[in-house]
Amino acid sequence: MPITVPAYGKEAAGRLASMADVTADDGALRRFLHGLPGVDAVGLEARAATLGTRSIKTTAKAYAIDLAISMIDLTTLEGADTPGKVRALCAKGVHPDPTDRTAPKVAAICVYPDMVATAKEALGDSGIHVASVATAFPAGRAALPVKLADTRDAVAAGADEIDMVIDRGAFLSGRYMDVFEEIKAVKEACARPDGSAAHLKVIFETGELQTYDNVRRVSWLAMLAGADFIKTSTGKVAVNATPPVTLLMLEAVRDFHTTTGVQVGVKPAGGIRTTKDALKYLVMVNETLGEPWLTADWFRFGASSLLNDLLMQRQKLSTGRYSGPDYVTVD
Repeated sequence: MPITVPAYGKEAAGRLASMADVTADDGALRRFLHGLPGVDAVGLEARAATLGTRSIKTTAKAYAIDLAISMIDLTTLEGADTPGKVRALCAKGVHPDPTDRTAPKVAAICVYPDMVATAKEALGDSGIHVASVATAFPAGRAALPVKLADTRDAVAAGADEIDMVIDRGAFLSGRYMDVFEEIKAVKEACARPDGSAAHLKVIFETGELQTYDNVRRVSWLAMLAGADFIKTSTGKVAVNATPPVTLLMLEAVRDFHTTTGVQVGVKPAGGIRTTKDALKYLVMVNETLGEPWLTADWFRFGASSLLNDLLMQRQKLSTGRYSGPDYVTVD
């Protein structure tokens, strides 16, 4: 289905425009990003750990499991992907539990650009979005024209969402304006002739950014450049989403919304495999951003194996028995 970029209200548009001087040139952007408050690492990690101890029981747990399922970007990003594998993944996304049609659909199917058309056809009018990684995923080591062509190809094939990777080398070298302009250019490449546009998720690869301060800076940089979502990781490196990093990004989104009135989504990806983990992240979202972000429109999980654990826990709640992995489909 077509997705349009959110239309900001007059107040939000005005407040965002008032920050134009922040991105006027490299010096201004650098001063702003380095003027953000430093991150208290001990405090951040302690709060993430505390939120992770919250307990969700009975009916609230059942609701949270279904909510988590509805927020999953069910993903296959392997060199051995085939049209058959993608179609099977789409079928699982539409009916995650073939024995229980009350199980919710996932939010999106995430594939490489050359598999977008296959996914789009398989999903039909299910309402599930097709997300595509682009911009030389996962390393991002390509010239800008190549990255933009990658993005346009995916959008032309029917992608509803684009997951781009930033140039980490440029960011870590302090070339903030280069990263800013690249995100803006990819955002423009997400536009369609009919005026709609694919949503843009900007992947930071936080495991390579070295410090929490860098995570805060890149979050603001991406949001100023027009990101619809900010995303932790590709899932292709040793360290992917973690509770402290995700909490820091949620706080950045909160502060950006307070400053500009613009709402931005968050997507932790990589390493989130269990229901227990997923529920910890939902608690963080609720405590940091509140109910408006507790929808698939504003929060996603980048995952594949997570879905099976959620389904097993869902079956246990409904039957009183733990079914085990043989009772769910293998991706």
